[in-house]
Amino acid sequence: MTPVSISALTVCGLEELHTHRGAEVTHVLSILDPDCPDPEAFLAFDPHHRTILRFHDAIEPAPNLTLPQIGHVEAILAFGRSLHHEAAEREKGHLLVHCHAGISRSTAAMTMLLAQVHPEAEEDWLFQRIVEIRPQAWPNSRMIAYADELLSRNGRLVEGLRRLYGRQLAARPWFADTMRSLNRAREVEMALPI
Repeated sequence: MTPVSISALTVCGLEELHTHRGAEVTHVLSILDPDCPDPEAFLAFDPHHRTILRFHDAIEPAPNLTLPQIGHVEAILAFGRSLHHEAAEREKGHLLVHCHAGISRSTAAMTMLLAQVHPEAEEDWLFQRIVEIRPQAWPNSRMIAYADELLSRNGRLVEGLRRLYGRQLAARPWFADTMRSLNRAREVEMALPI
């Protein structure tokens, strides 16, 4: 797949959506908790194409949680294919991907969209690009594992994620306690020291 005509890439959380209403956003991927109401901020946006997925930011089963499933990742990749097919119809585009905090689900989704568009790209380049877009990125490992499988990366995307976790923990050591408190200790343990 060749790169799409997207000139701007944004990842953010719910509280930041209002700051992007004048940014000529053409496409939005919303990843929300199942019981979260639709954000009112989109009422102030220019017309845009929006896809909404609903699942929790979790990697371990727990009561009342909807874990990310392979079908969710397939839907994200289908969204990416639709961007590619629409490329000929526009001169430029602005893709905004958001979740609740703009740290985990949204950065995982943006990573897989970049991997889809750049199948030859090294995994470290993909994750470096994510950090450029969203410095506090901590992509959801469950989503990345599914993307690794669907994009035939043969474990390389997961290994790149481990290196990213290591770099993020070196730069932001408090992430370890935060992730552990969110039942994400397995991701902290995955991190490769840098």
